[in-house]
Amino acid sequence: METNVADLLAAAARAEPSKIALSEAATGRTVTWAALDDLADRVAHGLSVTGMVAGYRVMIAVSNRIEFVATYLGVLRARMVAVPINPRSATGEVVRMLVDCGARMVIADETTIGTVRGAVAGVVEALDATDESGAESGAESGASKVPRPRLVSIGTTLEPGERSWDHLVMETGPIAPGATDPESLAVLLYTSGTSGRPRAAMLSHRALAANIDQAAAVEPPMITGRDVVLGVLPLFHVYGLNAVLGQVLRQHARMVLVDGFDPEGSLDIIEDEAISVLPVAPPVFAYWMQLPGLEDRFGPVRTILSGSAPLSPELTAAFTERTGLQIHQGYGLTEASPVVTSTQCSTDPDPRSVGAPLPGIEVRLVDDGDVAPEDGDPGEIWIRGENLFSGYWPDGADGPDAEGWWATGDVGYLTEAGDLFLVDRLKELIIVSGFNVYPSEVEDVIAELAEVSAAAVIGVEDELAGEAVVAYVRPVHEVDEAVLVEQVRAHCEARLAGFKRPSVIHVVAELPLTGTGKVQKGRLRATERRRALGILE
Repeated sequence: METNVADLLAAAARAEPSKIALSEAATGRTVTWAALDDLADRVAHGLSVTGMVAGYRVMIAVSNRIEFVATYLGVLRARMVAVPINPRSATGEVVRMLVDCGARMVIADETTIGTVRGAVAGVVEALDATDESGAESGAESGASKVPRPRLVSIGTTLEPGERSWDHLVMETGPIAPGATDPESLAVLLYTSGTSGRPRAAMLSHRALAANIDQAAAVEPPMITGRDVVLGVLPLFHVYGLNAVLGQVLRQHARMVLVDGFDPEGSLDIIEDEAISVLPVAPPVFAYWMQLPGLEDRFGPVRTILSGSAPLSPELTAAFTERTGLQIHQGYGLTEASPVVTSTQCSTDPDPRSVGAPLPGIEVRLVDDGDVAPEDGDPGEIWIRGENLFSGYWPDGADGPDAEGWWATGDVGYLTEAGDLFLVDRLKELIIVSGFNVYPSEVEDVIAELAEVSAAAVIGVEDELAGEAVVAYVRPVHEVDEAVLVEQVRAHCEARLAGFKRPSVIHVVAELPLTGTGKVQKGRLRATERRRALGILE
């Protein structure tokens, strides 16, 4: 097993230097394995000559493009830590992540430069204020230890103090010698874990490489060297980053990078590029099913992989009946790097299940008494394998236990054949178009408004996105409901990425509470179900 994912790139460059590795659907740009390997070398060297050393964090705020892949692999090659973030993150979210991880450099492109500049300025302003107050009082705070991030911009006009991508990669040179420690930190990915609050999962080189090998051991192979893979899944997400890009690197496949999903446009790309493997998120199927002539658009496709959120058996069956293509489902988590199960590992695949564990991964169920439930009964899903994370940043909290087991917070049951069926979530997680939304984060943002005394956020079924975010807001005093709704909406637009923002906001006089003062979200969900059925106006 390769120690460092960037070693897979070097191996591909040696084996098939002139073969196209990546192409961009929007621009037509391509890069061979040899050229990508050279570009990653230049990134690693360029970071090193600026004073960056092993262990320093590099935030990547870049869309799906060649530079993202080169940056990611160059950071790993230099034994620094990659911190990919959602390019659509709001400025406040980027500020929080910069401060939390202490990134010393941020790579941005034209889609993110405005947000990143605002976030970096916010961090610097806070540091300047802290330095001034610390100098006056002689105090030393944690904030004063946060580094001042430098900004590298791809394809934009530079502002004072910024460095261009072209300058970063203008020359190649030696990289600090030494082998990569498999247990050293490779990637930080922001998720909430079991706490309901966003924090970064620590993925080691060992965990990333292990899951790539585990997925590669599946028969028949998910991806082979002959495949052309659709790269529409965002690379900042662990599914696109390690489950898809990792296999492309290992198998020397070709990946067509697509920034953003368009139902009709994606089908054009499948035909034009002769795409053979489609790794996608569940919401795309609902969009595709609305298009006429769908059954004639998948000629080159041999495999469809779905993950990151549940997919209804009814939609699976309807899609297969119409196109003749089977959808292979899987279950995974950021903390597992990410793939845990796949229907490709099932003896007799069932469209209602998420399949059996990959080779090298163990799954067991635990009930409320920390013992195995009775046969056929559901329990919390615990997992064990070399692909598991090292806990949450910065101290490794809430990672696997002493025996290597980690509680996922998800509930399911196992068949005698070893297939896993998801039943429920212990966490109040909302999954919007395959992306995790944590109600507590949205509630905290809404509660920042002086006009709001309390907020409760739930997920409701949505035909296209899987789930939608709905907020219930209790005002401090009697207000014009329409005005408050617009205030909440505007505040969320400024503070949260688009997929986290409530699609519906209800202003209520009271929230239903338990005897201990906790919001009864089950009653709110029941209200939404009645509203969806037309029982409630």
